[in-house]
Amino acid sequence: MAFTVLVTWASRHGSTEEVAHQVARDLMKHRFAVDAQPIAEVTTLEPYQAVVLGAPLYMFRLHKVARRFLSKFREPLSRLPVALFVLGPVHADPKEFAAAEGQLDKQLANFPWFSPVVRQVMGGRFDPQKLGFLMRMLPALRNQPASDARDWDAIHAWANNLPSVLQPAPHR
Repeated sequence: MAFTVLVTWASRHGSTEEVAHQVARDLMKHRFAVDAQPIAEVTTLEPYQAVVLGAPLYMFRLHKVARRFLSKFREPLSRLPVALFVLGPVHADPKEFAAAEGQLDKQLANFPWFSPVVRQVMGGRFDPQKLGFLMRMLPALRNQPASDARDWDAIHAWANNLPSVLQPAPHR
């Protein structure tokens, strides 16, 4: 029986989804059976031996769909190995990454039972053209140039380390 991993994500503008698909492809190279689907389509965690959860931080909060997922699947997530990646900073600035780590800590404090085996804050992408109507009205956002702080080499490295933390060590 293959070790099956669910790679699931919440994404408003597609950046987190793109990272999730890359993580899924990297896991498949390690011969994992991978099911990649958005959080909204997940109805059960029954067939999976591990979960990779991706979500963005928006306005200092974990995406609401990810928060609902954590609440809905509390019991199975508390016993499965879960790897968590969060996209946040839109510039490759260490201060932004440190701030995002602090924001993630605050958000995860709302789920004290949740203990991912590994977690990673990653750079995100900002595209002012993809902002909704109300967000485009904010001059600070409207005038900000597009940016992409996703480090694909670091994403590959993180994903390629997942096999060592998601599955139990072989019995001797």
